[in-house]
Amino acid sequence: MKKVLSLIILMMLSFLPINGATFQGGVSEQGASNSSRIIDKQTGLGIGGADVSLPKQNYRTKTDNEGYFELDTQINGPSIMSVKKENYKPFSMTIDEKSMNAPIVVGIEKSNASGQALDTNMYHLGDNSFSDLSANAGEFTMQAIGPFYTKRFTLKNINIAKPVYLVIGSIIGIDTAMARSMGQNKIPNAFASPPEVYFNGNKISEIQLNGDGQRIKLPKNLIRKNQVNEITIKTGRNLMQTAYIDYDDIEFMNILIEN
Repeated sequence: MKKVLSLIILMMLSFLPINGATFQGGVSEQGASNSSRIIDKQTGLGIGGADVSLPKQNYRTKTDNEGYFELDTQINGPSIMSVKKENYKPFSMTIDEKSMNAPIVVGIEKSNASGQALDTNMYHLGDNSFSDLSANAGEFTMQAIGPFYTKRFTLKNINIAKPVYLVIGSIIGIDTAMARSMGQNKIPNAFASPPEVYFNGNKISEIQLNGDGQRIKLPKNLIRKNQVNEITIKTGRNLMQTAYIDYDDIEFMNILIEN
C-alpha cells in the first residue's frame, strides 16, 4: 500500500486580505486520511474555523470543526500558504506541488504578551522586471511597491531583558549566488545582492535564501521601548553590469516582533 506522508510544520499563523475574485474551497470530510489539518501546537487538537488561503491564487477556504481542510487548486511552483485564526500568531509557509500531494499538518501557537504582529499582508519588492528563470517567477502576480518596504511601530509588551527578534514569516524570489547554488533559481551567470534588513536606520542583517520563519536578532542598544521604531527591508540588485539599476523581485509576508 502506498504510504501517505504528512508534512508537519510547527510555527505561527497569517492571512492576507484577498482582492478581486476569490475561489472558495470546501472543507474535507472529518478525519479523512488524505485531509490536511490545522492544530493547536500545544494541545494537538484541531482548530475549527481557521482561514486558510493561497494569496497568489486568490484561493480561500476554512477548516471544519476538527481543523481539517482541503486545497482544491493547483500551483505551479513554490507558493505561500497563509492561515488566520483569532487569538493565534500569524502563520505562513511555502508549499509546492510535492508538499500538496500529502496531507499538510500545521501546528500554530496562541498569541501571547511577548509578541507583536506588525504586518500580515503580502508585498512585492522590485521593479516588475525579471527573468522566467528567476526564483519563483511563475508565482509573481502582484505589482511591486518599489525597491524597499518600511514599517513604523511602537514596541509594546516586549521584554527587552530577553533577546528580541524580528521574524519574517515567508520570503520568496531571492536570486543571490547562494540561492542559485541551492537550486532556488536557475539564472545562468547572473545573481543579485541579498535583501537587506534595517532597524532604526541601522543595517542588521542580509537574507541569502528563500524560506519561512526567518529570525533576525535585534540589537538591544537600538530598541526604543514604548517609542516609535522602524523596520526597513530593501531588495537586492543585479550584480552584473547593466545600463540601469536592476532590482531583484521578491515577495514576503508576515512581519512580527517576539522574544
